[in-house]
Amino acid sequence: MCYYNGQRVTREEFIRLKSLEKQVAKYDFLNKDVIDGFDFGKVGVLKPLPEVQDIELTTMEWGFIPDAMSWPFWETREQVNIGRRPHKDPRGQFMDGLNFLNAVGEELIQPRKVYRQAGLHRPCLILSSGYYEWRHIYPLNKRTGKPRVTAEKYPYRIYVEGQEYFYMAAVWQEWIDAETGEVVETVAMVTTEGNEVAREIHNSKKRQPTILPEQEAWEWLFGERTEANIKALANYQLPYEQMGYYPLAKNFLSAYEPLKKHYYPELPPLDIPGGDKSHEGIIVQTTLF
Repeated sequence: MCYYNGQRVTREEFIRLKSLEKQVAKYDFLNKDVIDGFDFGKVGVLKPLPEVQDIELTTMEWGFIPDAMSWPFWETREQVNIGRRPHKDPRGQFMDGLNFLNAVGEELIQPRKVYRQAGLHRPCLILSSGYYEWRHIYPLNKRTGKPRVTAEKYPYRIYVEGQEYFYMAAVWQEWIDAETGEVVETVAMVTTEGNEVAREIHNSKKRQPTILPEQEAWEWLFGERTEANIKALANYQLPYEQMGYYPLAKNFLSAYEPLKKHYYPELPPLDIPGGDKSHEGIIVQTTLF
């Protein structure tokens, strides 16, 4: 879940964000409508600077790589590339990939969890202009009248109303390639239980990124790092009334206009207090006979 994100921020808003004029030279990484987490590429991150209450806008590799001395003991880039995707181990047994794109907020700092030290000591924020989830619908089988086993998947864009960008809680880790000495900063997005909107759209797992308003974002970066405070922020649930959402074309990842709203006449409305607003502003063309 939450493996697709967007980072398109206007220069004016970017400068206003934290008066980071010196970072404008690096601004070209904030121009992507859709970032596919499974590419394990770079994402824009707000990282607190040590010893001072200030931040640096930088890029990190999306896909947390644990310290080489910790499980799963990835010491080289080759091991990382193999381990992130489904593969066979030396005994020939099939293994699922460990992508470490998302960190479960409820488990973030539990003992022996891979993200514990990062959750305790290395918070950061992923900038987002909108993220993407797939809603699973099970059409009725015309012969049996029962829901089909295979779901139809409908993509949605989810964002914060009235904001060009917002903050997602995240944690980061420095990793060093034992062969080349390359130093890489990697990041994982923190996720939490979905609110009313997220549960309806991401109805397979009912989760969402931990989206933090400005005050909570500041607390995540600079507040007291007690376990109670970290747990509360890692599991902050943005009120559903603040979230905007609408369906996208199923091929939006390869479309010329990936963010264009799409109407599906067969798609049932979301069961959300106040009603489903996902089709507002969508022009539906009809043919008169």
